[in-house]
Amino acid sequence: MAITAAMVKELRDSTGAGMMDAKKALTESDGDMDAAIDWLRTKGLAKAAKKSGRTAAEGLVAVAIDGGKGVAVEVNSETDFVAKNADFQGMVEKIANAALTVSEIDALNAAEIDGKPVSTMITDAIAKIGENMSVRRMASIEGETVVSYIHNAAAPGMGKIGVLVAMKGGDEAFGKQVAMHIAAVNPAALNENDLDPAVVEKEKQVQMDIARESGKPEQVIEKMIEGRMKKYMAEVTLVNQSFVINPDLTVGAAATEAGAEITGFVRLEVGEGIEKKEEDFAAEVAKAAQG
Repeated sequence: MAITAAMVKELRDSTGAGMMDAKKALTESDGDMDAAIDWLRTKGLAKAAKKSGRTAAEGLVAVAIDGGKGVAVEVNSETDFVAKNADFQGMVEKIANAALTVSEIDALNAAEIDGKPVSTMITDAIAKIGENMSVRRMASIEGETVVSYIHNAAAPGMGKIGVLVAMKGGDEAFGKQVAMHIAAVNPAALNENDLDPAVVEKEKQVQMDIARESGKPEQVIEKMIEGRMKKYMAEVTLVNQSFVINPDLTVGAAATEAGAEITGFVRLEVGEGIEKKEEDFAAEVAKAAQG
C-alpha cells in the first residue's frame, strides 16, 4: 500500500513520533494505522498511543433520570454557537426526556414529541437555524439509584460531557463524586470482566513485544507482563482506578467505605470519535482566486 504524507501526518499527530519513524511504522504495517501505532509502541517510539478521537462535531449531551432509569443523549450541531442557542437547548431537553421511553436510537428518532417524530423535529430545526444537526447516539442505564453529572454545563442537564452512575446503597453525594471522577478520567469499563477480551489480549501482546525488545529471558518477561497488565487494569477499569477525590483509595475501595456498590456507568462526550476535517485555508483561497 502506498504511504501518503497525510497518513504520516495523522500517525505523527496521534503518537508524537518523528516523521521517519512514523513513515517506517506505516511501511512495516502496510498502511494499517492501528498496527503502526502498536509497532511504534513496541519500539518505544510513541509518546502517546492516542487513537484518532479528536473532537470534531459540536452540540450537547443531555441527561434525564426517571426513578431507577437514566439516559444520556448526544445531539450534534456544526458549531458551538448553535449549542448555546436556547431553541436548540430546548429541543435537546425534549429529546432526552423522550429517550426515557425507548431503548435504542432508531426508536428515539421515531418517537413523537409535540405531535411529530424526533427526526422531523430535527429537520425543522435545520431549516430554521441553518446548520446540519443529528441525534447521534444514546445510552441508558438502570439501577437501584442513578445519579447524573454534567461537565461544562451549557444549561441544566446538558453540556459537553454527560455521566450517569448506577449504584446499590450509598448516597447521591457519593454517586456524584464517582460521576465527576468518570467525567475526568474516562475509564474504559467498570471492571476487568467488562473489558473486551480482544482489547485486553492486544494490550498484552503489545506489552510482550515491548518486553522482548529488552532481550530479557522469557521467564523474566512473564513476570514483567503480569505487573504491566495489573497496571493497565488500574488505569482503564473504574473500580481499580485511583479515586480523584481521594487518591489514597481506589474507586472500588471508596465505594465500600461509602456502603455502595457501583453497578454500571455511562459517559458520553460531545463529538467523541468523530474526526474533524482540517481545512487548508491558504489552499482554499488560492483555489478561489483561480476561479
